[in-house]
Amino acid sequence: MSLATFDLPAPRDGALRRLSDRLVRRARLLTLVLLVPPLLWLGLIYLGSLFVFLGQSIFSIDEFSGTIVREPTITTLLELFRPANYDIVLRTVGISAVVTVLCVVIAFPVAYYAARYAGPRAKAAFYLAVMMPLWSSYLVKVYGWKLLLAKEGAIGWFAGRLGLGGALEAWLALPVVGGPSLSVSYTGMVLVFTYLWLPFMILPVQAALERVPKSLIEAAGDLGASPATLFRTVILPLAMPGVVAGAIFTFSLTLGDYIVPQIIGTSALVLGQAVYMQQGTAGNIPLAAAFSLVPILVMALFLTLAKRTGAFDAL
Repeated sequence: MSLATFDLPAPRDGALRRLSDRLVRRARLLTLVLLVPPLLWLGLIYLGSLFVFLGQSIFSIDEFSGTIVREPTITTLLELFRPANYDIVLRTVGISAVVTVLCVVIAFPVAYYAARYAGPRAKAAFYLAVMMPLWSSYLVKVYGWKLLLAKEGAIGWFAGRLGLGGALEAWLALPVVGGPSLSVSYTGMVLVFTYLWLPFMILPVQAALERVPKSLIEAAGDLGASPATLFRTVILPLAMPGVVAGAIFTFSLTLGDYIVPQIIGTSALVLGQAVYMQQGTAGNIPLAAAFSLVPILVMALFLTLAKRTGAFDAL
């Protein structure tokens, strides 16, 4: 069998060829060329517009004409400490904290089962079940929950059939968490937020638990550690990076959301609604920018505290 030879034309020595050869020989230059477009987009379009908006917080609005007075002042920032505005901040942070804690409590057992006991088929079904709610529309899910939580909805009907109607009415009669129905209460708002953000907690926790050596758990059991001690001293510290990663998602997403409180919940405002109202209805852009600073500062404090606990060391 003979081998055929082909006369291939020599590559053209053009400008693009020389540029390609130079980029291949210089890895750092190639990396810089690849990173410049997305960094320009992030720096100029996203961060630039964000900083321009946040910069409006040092201005004020003329109460008579409604126009923005472009003179630096701290008056607008000080308005955040008014009782009504301060209550909005505390209310939003409190709801975000409760949602995050509930997501951790629900997600940890599910993630632990998937990481330790689920087989290949069960794990595939687990990922499908966790990811499937993310494939549907955000608004469809929220309005679906509004129907479920309504006074004549499925949850109220099931509570009545199970003889828990009195307990539900007693819960709704409580001063803070209650309301006319679950769909008009902080309880309903927290339930919907927990449902929406739960996948963002399950997946990081499950990934962190996958990295916990099984031999370490078995060694702790052989040394006589009780299940509670094993969880407290071995499993939870090693899974903490995943918990913190999930908490960043659930806390920040709840902190900035305004659609769920507008559809489900009481008439009391949260931060997202305050920004939307001041920027849109009231036209007070400086105050809206001041409100927008609050989630950024809260998340910066949250990340700082998480870093000091060492939760990022294993990431």
